[in-house]
Amino acid sequence: MTEQQTRLPQSMADLGPEELNEISKGTFADLMGLKVTEMGPDRVRGEWVVTPQHHQPAGIQNGGVLCTAVETLASTGAAAWYGDRGIVVGVNNSTDFLRAVREGKLTAEATPIHRGGMQQLWQVLVTDEQDRPVARGQVRIQNLPHRS
Repeated sequence: MTEQQTRLPQSMADLGPEELNEISKGTFADLMGLKVTEMGPDRVRGEWVVTPQHHQPAGIQNGGVLCTAVETLASTGAAAWYGDRGIVVGVNNSTDFLRAVREGKLTAEATPIHRGGMQQLWQVLVTDEQDRPVARGQVRIQNLPHRS
């Protein structure tokens, strides 16, 4: 078992942003600089600063960074809502890129569209410092109940 696996909580329902950021150290989201600033079952917010390390060869942020933020925040909200009933996993991520970004802070907000017994659907809007839309994503989440 890895050190990160031993740090994982039984349920994300009771975690706050600080605890989540702490247990996320060393993960891909941490590597890209994503920090969760608000966390709950009905909304998750996060932010990161675009740097040259996020760029693709044309000098703009790589779309994979946006997909990572969308997936991470949607899954976090879904897990907070699902609580100790089990775990959740993303099964589809559809992210549209609306505005190229070279630098600056981006903010993303995830909110649920549908939460059912087996699946959830979350939407995520990413905006820049001028509150302009940069990307819009949608993530379908599978709820996996604990096995007896």
